[in-house]
Amino acid sequence: MPNQQDPFSGTWKMNPQKSNFDPNHRPSEATMRFERESEGYLMRAEGVCDGKHVEEQPQRFILDGKEHPVPGVPDVTAVSTRPDPNTIRAAARSGDRTVGEGSYVVSADGATLTATVRGIDAQQRPFQTTVVWDRQ
Repeated sequence: MPNQQDPFSGTWKMNPQKSNFDPNHRPSEATMRFERESEGYLMRAEGVCDGKHVEEQPQRFILDGKEHPVPGVPDVTAVSTRPDPNTIRAAARSGDRTVGEGSYVVSADGATLTATVRGIDAQQRPFQTTVVWDRQ
């Protein structure tokens, strides 16, 4: 059931049939949780990829449009904005180079969230993926 106060908060389950994965990043199942914080959101994601449980590093979206250090990733900063109530845009930068960016958009009815993300993975391979999530 959608949170009428906040379109992002809550748990989301990946809908693989509606998603478009990068060839190097093909999870078979995943869940994502957005938790509201005073300055934005904390997003946690986990799932199964290649038969192995994977838990992503939690990602903090501080929605002030300013650069903030990314914990555990030296020389990388993140910038996040919320151009409208149902959209979060984020970018990760290393110096003057963008190493990742994404948009998270909740549908008008609050039932789905579409995450479009591209960047460079831990193996230094470029990737682009669009994942559709259903509210739980």
